[in-house]
Amino acid sequence: MINIGILYGGKSGEHDVSLCSAASVVSGLDKDKYNITAIGVAQDGRWHVQDRPIILDDPTFGKILKLEKNGDWLANHYGDGKLTLTEIKTGRSISLDIVFPVMHGTNCEDGRLQGMLELSSVPYIGAEVAGSAIGMDKDISKRLVKERGISVVPWETLTYNEWKNNKTALAERLIEKIGLPLFTKPCNTGSSVGVNKVKTRDDFSAAVESSFRFDNKLLIEKALSVREIECAVLGNENPQTSSLGEIIPRHEFYSYEAKYIDSDGAELVIPAQLEPQLEKNIRDAAVKVFIALNCAGFARVDFFVDKQTNELYFNEINTIPGFTSISMFPKLWEHAGLAYEELLDRLVSLALERHSQKKRITTEFTND
Repeated sequence: MINIGILYGGKSGEHDVSLCSAASVVSGLDKDKYNITAIGVAQDGRWHVQDRPIILDDPTFGKILKLEKNGDWLANHYGDGKLTLTEIKTGRSISLDIVFPVMHGTNCEDGRLQGMLELSSVPYIGAEVAGSAIGMDKDISKRLVKERGISVVPWETLTYNEWKNNKTALAERLIEKIGLPLFTKPCNTGSSVGVNKVKTRDDFSAAVESSFRFDNKLLIEKALSVREIECAVLGNENPQTSSLGEIIPRHEFYSYEAKYIDSDGAELVIPAQLEPQLEKNIRDAAVKVFIALNCAGFARVDFFVDKQTNELYFNEINTIPGFTSISMFPKLWEHAGLAYEELLDRLVSLALERHSQKKRITTEFTND
């Protein structure tokens, strides 16, 4: 039996989404193969090992994994190949063979958590430190993808320090350069947290201020008339792509509310209805993006397709995509013939494979 830890929750605007993803993962793991330990991370960043995973009904998300605050837990960082957590008052201790971080957003998906897991030398599912950090930063990821010859929607970057010292002039310059309508987007969030669509000059400053609540760096991005196409990627050195899916929002755009609050907020179409050559181009581009951004294990790569010209644009990558049973990533693989339980097994195998390769690397220099 493999002792697997499900890390969920997190100090993030996507905390609640993570509880939902974690419930699906716990339900989907084969109990004959895995001893499951649920480790909830509260909004204050404290870790709490759950006595047992408990799935609750939730009016918004359907099912969530309960997160009970219970004690003061510390994790090791001395690299013995396992993650050991100890409750400092009772001395209770658990040891994990592998970790699945089912955590979305800042402090979870951006390389910080992955760095701690690297220090413990424990196998974990998903991208490593660099891939996680790059994938989370929409500005940096767009620059790298553009360098690989894949088109991106025109954008400008705006920092909080720039904005607070020169609001009026910057608003005029950015609107003039990007044009209306446009989006204001935090660079380092997911699930459309903090994203606003701006149609008029009068709305621009309020939208920027709203987006700056979630990050110190924003994208000011042109709004185009596009289709939203998503591709799931699975693998390490030789990644494979899934069927493609299309998101058809019933809101102004694919907002947080459309994704999670409004049950009728969007239609998911699998497979996306695309010309064969365009489908191939998207799948090829997804692999290029996955490799260029130094990803591993799994990711969901999102694209825009211009409704008039069929021009393809990279939108963003999610290195820990939503993982509920109805999320796009598992649904895409299900359509491709890989069931949810088998997908989880594959992710564990990929993490162990990558960890085994890293073990051959020495950290001690000799003059041999």
